Amino acid sequence: MSKEELKETAHPQNSEADAAVLYRSVRIYFEFVHDEGFIHKTEVQERIKIYNKQGFAYATKQIPLYDESNSKQEGISRIKAYTYNLEGDKIVEDKLRDDGIFEEKNNKYWKVKKFTMPNVKEGSVIEYTYTVESPFLFIDEIDFQQSIPINKLDFKFSAPEYFNYKTVSNLKASYYPNIKNSTDNKNYTISYTKEAAVGLTSDPETRSRRVSNQMTIKENVISVNEQNIPALVKEPMVDNLDNYRAKIRFELNYIKYPNSPIEGYATTWESVSKKIYDSDDFGGELNKTSYFEDDLDNVLAGESDPYKKIPLILEFVKSKVKWNDLNGIYADVGVKKAYKDGSGNIADINLMLVAMLRHAGFDANPVLVSTKSHGVPIFPTRDGFNYIIGVVQLDGNQVLLDASSKFSSPNILPPKVLNWQGRLIRKDGTSSWVLLIPLEPSKDISMFNFKLDPNDLSASGQFKEQLSDYQAFNYRNEYDNFSNENILEDLQRDYHGLEVSNLNVSNLNNVYEPISQSYDFHINDAMENIGDKLYFSPFLFLADEENPFKSEIRNYPIDFIFLISDKVMINITLPEGYAVESLPESAKVVFNDGDGEFSYLIKQNGAMLQLIMVFNLNKTLIMPEEYKEFKQFFQMFASKQAEQIVLTKV
Repeated sequence: MSKEELKETAHPQNSEADAAVLYRSVRIYFEFVHDEGFIHKTEVQERIKIYNKQGFAYATKQIPLYDESNSKQEGISRIKAYTYNLEGDKIVEDKLRDDGIFEEKNNKYWKVKKFTMPNVKEGSVIEYTYTVESPFLFIDEIDFQQSIPINKLDFKFSAPEYFNYKTVSNLKASYYPNIKNSTDNKNYTISYTKEAAVGLTSDPETRSRRVSNQMTIKENVISVNEQNIPALVKEPMVDNLDNYRAKIRFELNYIKYPNSPIEGYATTWESVSKKIYDSDDFGGELNKTSYFEDDLDNVLAGESDPYKKIPLILEFVKSKVKWNDLNGIYADVGVKKAYKDGSGNIADINLMLVAMLRHAGFDANPVLVSTKSHGVPIFPTRDGFNYIIGVVQLDGNQVLLDASSKFSSPNILPPKVLNWQGRLIRKDGTSSWVLLIPLEPSKDISMFNFKLDPNDLSASGQFKEQLSDYQAFNYRNEYDNFSNENILEDLQRDYHGLEVSNLNVSNLNNVYEPISQSYDFHINDAMENIGDKLYFSPFLFLADEENPFKSEIRNYPIDFIFLISDKVMINITLPEGYAVESLPESAKVVFNDGDGEFSYLIKQNGAMLQLIMVFNLNKTLIMPEEYKEFKQFFQMFASKQAEQIVLTKV
């Protein structure tokens, strides 16, 4: 630890960084343990500089540990952690105490070891080391990049040649470390139990004894030694920044011990899906139906229309079980207990949903999903998924369902689930991909009628709006449990100078109908008076105040999540004694051969001005190579809304 590091007030290459990793070392290696065989250990050392209060978040460390059962679980040891501060000219050290280390159980498969560094201040340097011991041969994904800069990184992975690992780097990353492959030799102490036969021992019966041999085993080594790794660039509207992080993933391809056949571990999506389905906590839960049959039969009594049955079943599950905020592809408490207690994880809920749909005669199956925050699976692996939804095949179409959200409906899922594609698993173990991205646009249709008062430069009128699908989902999610008064206050807070009255919102809790919203409004300073002329934007408070796409380049795709279709119709009553001097020109602009478009049509009809503006976005992801053109397109859209109408006094 140096005084120079403690005195540093900003990162030399990134002055906006809240913190920086001064040094990070990760070493993964194998050992042989009697009665267990080969295990692997991960030794981590990390030293972090905290520049400001926002950097305090890096002073809390969480280490996930896999806990398959009481007899087979990952453990952590040798946690040592210190906070260093400069007081005067003296370096003061604060040691993490044992009572500052906690363990939390997330679910039946995962626990987390957690600690927060003591006495962290602006300017502190924190340092910690720990070792994770795992009896499993599966290696965690290794990140080579963080949201803060890394000054120096040392990574080394060493595995006996018996274990063949395939490595996959993230091809979406904008930074690629130099990954080196080599071989080495390591001495292992291999111990095993040997039976001594009768006649070869003084014991008249066969007995066992432990034998230890020293062996030199060839190892395959992967290493990375990098300096000045840039932080991940933060950009607006990114699906998940982790998808673009420099990292490496290990897949166990096969095991080949001396004088033994190859034991294959390479997986396909089909084998991964089947293994998940065959689990008692997945397929086993789907087979349980007795706990709900009578109740569900009563709900569906007298209903024969399949398009009405599906919502009935979906709403029944919603009413019976609430999501406990835990994701996972395996049932946590189990469907029967979740049904009885009224609470369960995502698998408990949606496996129950699929079981009920099957009981009702539908061709229904679970779909494995990775949420946006979980990232996109790089290659076949069980931990690539963290969520389950259901799907029904009906009249040649797929109906996607999620009973964990009160605002979901058939084919309207929580936006966090709209992450490219999911893996459908059938009863026979076969599987296939299902597109999660909606193919139909979500609509926002609004009508805006107002009149202008040249005396106080205000505008007064009525606003009506109808929201469908994901636009309605987001509105419901934002204003869940809000009263009309709360919504009114929020509208006035969002739009400075806006006064709202007579607010009416319909279908806020009816997810099977569009949301309708209407209100009267009054806004001061709606116009500027210069000489005998009035200047105003016809969009008033509806105009986008700021273009979020300001940077000259884009590193990651822009994620709009769902397709968009917006339409605004504006009718303006001109004030007496004023005539139109100039109107914005009508226009139509197309982006990338129809991936996006907007039109602006304005005309005068006596004492009325009529304006219709339509904005359509026909793809959800705008790629970095399309950014320059899209930025121009969006800027033209924003600028068009800001164009002014000029009235002159007559």
